[in-house]
Amino acid sequence: MTRRTRLPAAGGAALILVAGAGVAAAVGFGGGSGDGTAEAGTAAPGSAAVTRQTLADARTVDGELGHGPSRTATSRLPGTLTALPDAGATVGRGKALYAVDNDPVILFYGRLPAYRTLQPGAEGSDVRQLERNLEAIGYSGFTVDDEYTWATAEAVRAWQDDLGVPETGRVELGRVAFADGAVRVEGHQLDVGAAIQPGQAVLTYTGTSRLVTAELDIDDQRLAERGTTVQVTLPDGRRVTGKVDTVETVIHNGSADAGGDASAETRIEVTIAVDDQKALAEFDRASAEITFTVSERADVLTVPVAALLALAEGGYGVEVLDEGSSRIVAVTTGLFADGRVEVAGDGIVEGTTVGMPR
Repeated sequence: MTRRTRLPAAGGAALILVAGAGVAAAVGFGGGSGDGTAEAGTAAPGSAAVTRQTLADARTVDGELGHGPSRTATSRLPGTLTALPDAGATVGRGKALYAVDNDPVILFYGRLPAYRTLQPGAEGSDVRQLERNLEAIGYSGFTVDDEYTWATAEAVRAWQDDLGVPETGRVELGRVAFADGAVRVEGHQLDVGAAIQPGQAVLTYTGTSRLVTAELDIDDQRLAERGTTVQVTLPDGRRVTGKVDTVETVIHNGSADAGGDASAETRIEVTIAVDDQKALAEFDRASAEITFTVSERADVLTVPVAALLALAEGGYGVEVLDEGSSRIVAVTTGLFADGRVEVAGDGIVEGTTVGMPR
């Protein structure tokens, strides 16, 4: 089986956080008390309260509900296409994916594509993959390992007898197709009765579980690491939890404009698994929103980013307002997110009032 050109996903990009435009011009401490505070020259025109909350650096992107990325089943055999499953049908391990010259092409599970005829004397991980599938559908008398022995050939003959095909003891290239698991037939590339040649696309398929997929810019790969928990907002507003299942780099071939050159675009394709399949059941193909949380700080003190003052001595401070007077207090900043920033400083507690520009 063939699939789109994919490369190993590149390493995550660093997250750069920059204080917003609300950060004021540099303020000097001049004449302070020596404890990290200084009297402010003029009162701030507005104010905000220091709040205690969970601060999350999150990003929401558009996604699509469906059955995941589409794959293509490509024949390795010449002949006539004599059978196809219906679009929407599910094909599981040991069942026919299609038939050529009235002999079935069987679906087995595995990540390694078939690339040669397997027979006694063959060795390799493809042999182990075949034997694992034979064992899973009930055949025995051989050891699941990397060696195709005469015992393996006997099990293959028994399997071929049950299929009603010639009992050769060999698995010719093209008689078995491998996929990660059970597949859902998405569409047909040929009609029954069509002449077929090796390398010709027969049908397209997806996985059977309902998934959420999204494509990210290459610079946003940091958002999606395998196993990361995300929030999915469904078209009806309900939210379900999902986990990043696969992250792959995909190259989309561009089309040349008149007089121009074709260009390729590299994207990060993310597939998200959702345990609550019932919540997705009513949506065949629909849009969804996916919220990735890069980092999170629970139960921290925060102020609006615009409340920060850039200090002449370096770092940041805030203007603390107290009963008609004010003072500048140096603060240590942490996570920036959603227009707020985590802060800690002398006397900075929940409910402290700080100056804000209007």
